[in-house]
Amino acid sequence: MIRKAGFDNEKYIREQTKEILERVERFDNKLYLEFGGKLLYDYHAARVLPGYDPNVKMRLIRELKDKADVLLCIYAGDIERKKIRADFGITYDSDAMKLIDDLRTWNIDVLGVVITRFDNQPAATLFKNKLERRNIKVFTHYFTKGYPTDVDLIVSDEGYGVNEYIQTDKPLVIVTGPGPGSGKMATCLSQLYHDHRRGIRSGYAKFETFPIWNLPLKHPVNVAYESATADIRDSNLIDPYHLEAYGKTAVNYNRDIDVFPILKRILEKITGGASFYKSPTDMGVNRAGFAITDDEITQEASKQEIIRRFFRYRCEYAMGFADKGTVQRAELFVKDFNLKPTDRCVVDPARKAALDAMDQNKGNEGIYCGAAMELADGTIVTGNNSPLLHAASGLIIHAIKHLADIPEKIKLLPSSITDAVSNLKTEVLNEKAISLDLEEALIALSISAITNPAAQLAVEKLNELRNCEMHMTHIPSPGDEAGLRRLGVNLTTDPNFATKDLFIS
Repeated sequence: MIRKAGFDNEKYIREQTKEILERVERFDNKLYLEFGGKLLYDYHAARVLPGYDPNVKMRLIRELKDKADVLLCIYAGDIERKKIRADFGITYDSDAMKLIDDLRTWNIDVLGVVITRFDNQPAATLFKNKLERRNIKVFTHYFTKGYPTDVDLIVSDEGYGVNEYIQTDKPLVIVTGPGPGSGKMATCLSQLYHDHRRGIRSGYAKFETFPIWNLPLKHPVNVAYESATADIRDSNLIDPYHLEAYGKTAVNYNRDIDVFPILKRILEKITGGASFYKSPTDMGVNRAGFAITDDEITQEASKQEIIRRFFRYRCEYAMGFADKGTVQRAELFVKDFNLKPTDRCVVDPARKAALDAMDQNKGNEGIYCGAAMELADGTIVTGNNSPLLHAASGLIIHAIKHLADIPEKIKLLPSSITDAVSNLKTEVLNEKAISLDLEEALIALSISAITNPAAQLAVEKLNELRNCEMHMTHIPSPGDEAGLRRLGVNLTTDPNFATKDLFIS
């Protein structure tokens, strides 16, 4: 399987830069741009738009660097309840700090962090102190009195006026933050209020990659977005305001459409005149749809993403993170395209690997896990758990041996190393499990590579696993999940637990 691209990053950057700068000029060279989605590592976009650079937005910001300030918003409630960003497995406050570090590696500084809906929550105050003691400016914004119905109170000294004004110097202010509900829009509108009080005729616009407004409502790319947000019940709709104003269909999503009448009235109250916008679609500057070069490829990739999301929500339900309605919603999207979970080509081989392990170990108690991976050349490699290795570890070892053309009989992990690691786990760290999870196996492999040329050759093939499709019959342990995330594979699993233990360290 040779992966074909269906998206042109260079065209996207050109079109997007031009659109943003034109919007800046329309508002007297002061625009607050609400930047939705992920700035970096946008793997959802990369999966549904093959060829999309997960960091293309950062390249875009770098193009605009001399004209843009960056503000990072985070909702105090997300800090307090330790909300997790699923793709990295870290809390939103940690993600905010990571984003600041990542921006710096691109030579882009964050002007400041805005903690929104701040009410002196202990965890949010601790986060604020951490940042300020590392010389990061922190601003606290509060719940907006009167929101959403009392526009006169919202646009007053008791509403947006309570928030601290953030001094910005550049014509474009990019307002971003981890996850939905971070307070990006409120921060933009608060700044608009203060600007107009000072005679600065600034404006507001929104940048969201999904849904793609100029693709059909039921296009798989847009449905994949609905599936990705099934837990927060986002749904795509034809923008009724755009249809009424222009007689043209455009796709938007429920939250933007629901809030538009309120937002329009707020903008008109702030500016003292008619709103620049006639529809939620008008507010957007997204040009992703114009950079799609092969619709067939993107449709197929998006259908695969819909299946992935179905598997993910089933596992989150099993772990107590998602409700039944979320799983049912994700299942409906699968059925809408007459898809089956087994249309994901690695599912059946993984399940067969588990059954084979069970057959080979008849009479032995235990839970047998299977795993399968599709390599870039279309080869499917399988693995299962054993007394020595977790299923993920066994699969990765098999995959890199295949890529390095290493014969099956050559061992990459000599018993001297595996015995030493197992002894450390059981005799020193007091762990019950002897078998190595993926992180442990990779460390053991790197040690073996010092004296074993075959192991060194195999280690060099690990990078070729990035973006490969993988399925497991059981939910991975923390060590397996962390290792697979770092390798960059697209993992799905069946909603089964690999152990009867409730606590897994």
